[in-house]
Amino acid sequence: FLVLLATGQYAKSKRPKEPGENRIKPISKKVKPKSPRMKEREPADTSSKSQSILTQVMDKGRFQKLAATLSLSAGQSIELRCKGSNVSWSYPSYLDTFKDSRLSIKQLDRYGQLVLTNSTAADTGEYSCWLQLCNGNKCRKDETKMGSTYIFFSDKGELFVPTPSYFEIVYLNPDKPAVIPCRVTTPSAKVTLHREFPAEEIETDGTNIIYDVKKGFVYQHPTYDHKGIVYCKAESQGAPQISIKYHLLYVEVPKGPPSTTIAASSNRAEASESVNVVCTVLGEPDVDVNFSWQYPGQESERPVIIQNFWRLINRGTGHTTRISKSIIVIEDFEARDAGNYICIAQNLQGETTVATKVELN
Repeated sequence: FLVLLATGQYAKSKRPKEPGENRIKPISKKVKPKSPRMKEREPADTSSKSQSILTQVMDKGRFQKLAATLSLSAGQSIELRCKGSNVSWSYPSYLDTFKDSRLSIKQLDRYGQLVLTNSTAADTGEYSCWLQLCNGNKCRKDETKMGSTYIFFSDKGELFVPTPSYFEIVYLNPDKPAVIPCRVTTPSAKVTLHREFPAEEIETDGTNIIYDVKKGFVYQHPTYDHKGIVYCKAESQGAPQISIKYHLLYVEVPKGPPSTTIAASSNRAEASESVNVVCTVLGEPDVDVNFSWQYPGQESERPVIIQNFWRLINRGTGHTTRISKSIIVIEDFEARDAGNYICIAQNLQGETTVATKVELN
């Protein structure tokens, strides 16, 4: 009877005590048998369940579950916790780029901890965590145990989230939305979008162009007419502020594996001549291409020169394309250099292999 009573009390008190994690530590192992029952309820309330593993540590050891957004003043520090013995975190990427010492992430026995001190307007963004399920060296995200919140670090002197540059390129692709990322630090700020030339405000109709306070202005269906230079203006209890400028470039190239061509400076070379073989890819401006080569003298470790580079080109109709090239140079051509030169170009969509033959005269 005593065992049944203890189990019944735990089942009833489990949910209210969840924010006070320290109170349930002595019996935390008993949570495991309850997990199948939690999974049964998942379809009905996935969002609230995933949100429940992320909490903010308040004064005097109190815990607070986080809503979808949180507003703090720049300068404040924050501590977030995620329940679990193997927690991963996501946060604004620039904190990693600059290896910011203000950010501290630790994994303790029963929870992961993220601490950010002396916050700035630039820290505004998405903070999320999730449990990792590991089997040996392979790990995957537990989609049922996640938490996320978007934190605004408000600063009257910085209405726009600072960026490392004063000018950014935004590619307008006809088959996907384009984002002008002028995010604000104060969610109540009034934000408008403006074209530099001709000078005019661009109407945000809520359908084709919308404003998302977590992203910026979103062109749902970019067209050639949207290209040009734009900027954002924000107002919030004071003088308006202007964002950096964004150069909108219209792009229209086929998606898929690299569109690749290959050509040799000469397909019949004289002995001791220098031969170049050029592999060329035309593609989307923001898609990287990786090149690799197979050539006749490779096994004998024939010394060759390989150069890779890319640039943006305007095709004359307002469309912007990235041209990527890899050049293999064979100096003092000889008999062992004769044969097939194979170029393999690879992007996220796949790879393309092309070849050309160079013979010795």
